[in-house]
Amino acid sequence: MSNDLVPGELQRYAIPGRVTITNENGGLPAVRITTDDSTAEICLHGAHITQFQKDDEPPLLFLSHLSQFVADKPIRGGVPIVFPWFGPRAGAAMHGYARLVTWYLAKTEVTADGSVKVVFLLPDAIAQQNGLHAQVRFVVTVKDTLTMELTVTNTSATENFSYEDCLHTYFMVGDIGSVSIAGLKGRTYLDKPANFARKLETWDVIWIASEVDRVYLDTTDTVEIRDTKLNRTIRIEKSGSNSTVVWNPWVEKARAMTDFDDEEYRQMVCVESGNVGESKITLAPGKSASMKVVVSSRKT
Repeated sequence: MSNDLVPGELQRYAIPGRVTITNENGGLPAVRITTDDSTAEICLHGAHITQFQKDDEPPLLFLSHLSQFVADKPIRGGVPIVFPWFGPRAGAAMHGYARLVTWYLAKTEVTADGSVKVVFLLPDAIAQQNGLHAQVRFVVTVKDTLTMELTVTNTSATENFSYEDCLHTYFMVGDIGSVSIAGLKGRTYLDKPANFARKLETWDVIWIASEVDRVYLDTTDTVEIRDTKLNRTIRIEKSGSNSTVVWNPWVEKARAMTDFDDEEYRQMVCVESGNVGESKITLAPGKSASMKVVVSSRKT
């Protein structure tokens, strides 16, 4: 089956009243989802979730109004897929190539409980061009929660495959000064602004008042974003993930980004689930690993 589908051919994945196919953002095809509880949108460029909003709430995901919807750049906001490495790599794309290529839309369906499920595959040719023997599958399920599952399979018959992955989720907040993050007390983290110093999280909740860029190690814990301005708590539950990244660029880094407004750091925080650095995954031939993240919210 060809991975080179044009927008007209994508229409066979539409489901009346539930799934429509659009190309309104720079001409990049996207899947727009409507359920009885929420709406969402996923761009085939990067299999990138750009929107998720419950019907009675502000958006849960932050998307910069300066984001560039072009084929050779990542989308700023939503949920970028970081794979097969995290961070910089000499001579290669920051955070890997998965967020820079068009994924194959493999399936859309409405399940018995009214959820909409969408399945994406990273084209095999893309992995092979980058010297990897791996299949990557991303399943998004939308209802009153947003569920994301990334599965990687080592297709080599003889060689182990090591990789890092991360769902680099940008969350919308009312104002960063009114936000606390709970669930990471007692965990060790690497503090990038402090030259990756290894530190212990001693606070019950994290408040952000300057640049924060931390990789929390050996943590499978559920994390909550408590937002007193929007009167809601966002809950991030995960499995198959041993790293949690917390990021806000603050003033100077925000000004340095061309696809991010100078003041938008006040309306977002990234709480990312993945397996990075010391927690990278190594698969034996033929083996698979899955990371699952469930995002929910409640009014407070």
